[in-house]
Amino acid sequence: MAVLSEHSEGFSSSSTHGYTYDVFLSFRGVDTRHGFTNQLYKALMDAKITTFLDDEEIQIGEDLKPELESAIKASRASVIVLSMNYATSTWCLDELVLILEQHMTSNHIVFPLFYHVEPTNVRKQKCSFGDAMAMHRHRMEAETNANKRSKLAEKMEKWNKALTEVADLKGIDINGRKETEVIVEVVNDIYNRLRISSRSPVPQLIGMDNSINFVTSWLQDASLHTTNILTILGIGGIGKTSLAKYVYTLHCHEFHTSSFIEDIGKRCDAKASGLLDLQQQLCDDISKTTSILVNNASIYTSKIENVVSRKKVFLVLDDINSLDQLNALLGSKAFHPGSKIIITTKDAWLTESCALFKKNFKPNHLKHLLEGLDDTGSRKLLCFHAFMSYDPNPGYEELSDKLVKYCEGHPMALKGMGKALHNRDISYWEGCMEELKKENGARIHNVLRGSFDSLPSNDNKDLFKDIACFFVGMDKDVAITILNSFGIETRNGITNLIDRGLLSINQNNKLMMRQLIQEMGRYIVCEESPNKPWKRSRLWCDEESFKVLKQKKGKGNIRGLTLDMRMLEKEKLRGSVELKTDALSKMDRLMLLQLNYVQIRGSYENFPEELRWLCMHGFPLKSIPSDLPMENLVALDMSYSNIESFGVCYSNSQLLQKRQKLDGYCLKDKRVLGSLKILNLSFCEQLISLGGFDELPALERLIVTNCIGLREVCESIEQCVQLVLVDLSYCIKIEKLSRIVCVLKKVKTFLLEGCNLGES
Repeated sequence: MAVLSEHSEGFSSSSTHGYTYDVFLSFRGVDTRHGFTNQLYKALMDAKITTFLDDEEIQIGEDLKPELESAIKASRASVIVLSMNYATSTWCLDELVLILEQHMTSNHIVFPLFYHVEPTNVRKQKCSFGDAMAMHRHRMEAETNANKRSKLAEKMEKWNKALTEVADLKGIDINGRKETEVIVEVVNDIYNRLRISSRSPVPQLIGMDNSINFVTSWLQDASLHTTNILTILGIGGIGKTSLAKYVYTLHCHEFHTSSFIEDIGKRCDAKASGLLDLQQQLCDDISKTTSILVNNASIYTSKIENVVSRKKVFLVLDDINSLDQLNALLGSKAFHPGSKIIITTKDAWLTESCALFKKNFKPNHLKHLLEGLDDTGSRKLLCFHAFMSYDPNPGYEELSDKLVKYCEGHPMALKGMGKALHNRDISYWEGCMEELKKENGARIHNVLRGSFDSLPSNDNKDLFKDIACFFVGMDKDVAITILNSFGIETRNGITNLIDRGLLSINQNNKLMMRQLIQEMGRYIVCEESPNKPWKRSRLWCDEESFKVLKQKKGKGNIRGLTLDMRMLEKEKLRGSVELKTDALSKMDRLMLLQLNYVQIRGSYENFPEELRWLCMHGFPLKSIPSDLPMENLVALDMSYSNIESFGVCYSNSQLLQKRQKLDGYCLKDKRVLGSLKILNLSFCEQLISLGGFDELPALERLIVTNCIGLREVCESIEQCVQLVLVDLSYCIKIEKLSRIVCVLKKVKTFLLEGCNLGES
């Protein structure tokens, strides 16, 4: 009987590679079974390294059992515990021969462990190994059957050769070392060489077998000694990312190094430094080191080119939507032969337009278009989410078929509808189908809209539209703080969105939406007034927002508006790019406003009084205007601005006079910022002092990172009894830091990386 162990919650590669185990343990039971080998086995299993260990002994002269031969071939690596009596077992010697054959023919990794034996004695078959081989030789010579004697002689030759070869491999000598220390070293070595740390659960793909087989075949084809690029094409939500992630998870360990960069287009659109962040992630992944932060895309591209020219890499670049992204992440120099690159995009022309294809030696390029699931796959996917089965419940067959036909094989639509109809009765399904028939517009959006329409309240629907238009990628807790100020129950609403597949929270606590879901939410807003953006409730398109403000068409119907001037192509803008504050004067219901790097002139009293979130990156003034209405503000973000001071610090009268001159901002009303819970002044390099905290009784989060000129945080900060997070990272000149930490005893999170803790 053998002990076979696999971790279902971890990674399994058995289906695609033929691998069932990570490690095969070869050992002599009488020497180490109940001691070293048992402890090693337990440590491997605790590290989620799938391990085969046989628990039966074999008598001298027996052949290797077929199940052991199969287990060796089905393992990615073998650990050979070479102990004193190892060579007395013909079974162990047969295992050793087969393991080394696999090592030569199929990249099987071998870890020799010399357990209280000298490697030279193994190599030259001396001492206990010499005695064992002499015993086998004596048995061979005593054999009267000529045929058996010939086979034994052939085996003896293989055994001798295998012992010599295994002793020449790099291994670990246990002599003179603690066994527990050796076990830790072995497990770590296996963990790193088999890249266990990069494992993640294999995403479940229903109805995509043909695509999986195609991509897997392309990936394993080594006939072309050039860089191979596969572009997976299709509309949003069709399964491009899921397919790429599935194949990457199963095959990434076959390469020297690998990287999966997800949501490239979305992450680049989210902020100006998005592409730099992605380049840094790619550099770190493929070089296996943490790179020094730089602010130049060409430097990162050069680093990437240097690594990919020396190593066989496997890269997945997901959701590419511009040539700049491709060129920055791939560069223009040749990759190491055998490298594989998967690109997912909606634009078929992008890949062959990048710099790699403008060289004399172009990469080999294939395209794979995802057009949706067939009826069988669609039915299985819908039923899996609606009934937790691959087939519909009795009575739902006809309705399921109608819904499958309506969704036209779109995986995201099928999944969304299935989740929305889970545990619903037939009449609810029929009502849903009737509603779908009445919808107009983009068919895919209408299919997904069933999940939106299933939301239990108008508050939930407004919450979904707010997140889709403004908050995707934002920290969940920050978004909840802002949205709660609207008077709605946000946490339960977010739960409802997640339950219907409309929203997810990533490992960094960010609000995330599938691209198609976000597009559907914005499409619903566009339907409010397809041709007149100023009549919609929310404006997120930079070009439309700029025109509405420039033409002063904004009215009281607008709930939220974002504009980042860096995202506009200036050559398309006619006339002055400067805006006037009176463009906001009639937007009396505006609660969400982002004006990043905007040139705006006029009185700030024109800003709406109902504002809850104000974000003005790159604000040009040295202080916050005194006429800016802030009574209802919950979150203020003035990052990357020229602000020199905030509030008034009361430490002594001289500093008070000095800072009042800098401020130009006196708090006439002691509660003018009484609602403010989040204050972000990050990257304000001119900021010298922070004060006036007695005017911020509700403050919960103070984020002031990379303010390299900040010297003082006023003692009044101790009056902010609601503070839970203070981030002063890389404020390198700040003084009396230890005092700040001491007075804020209720703060749960202090981030002080890069601060001068020694002198404070």
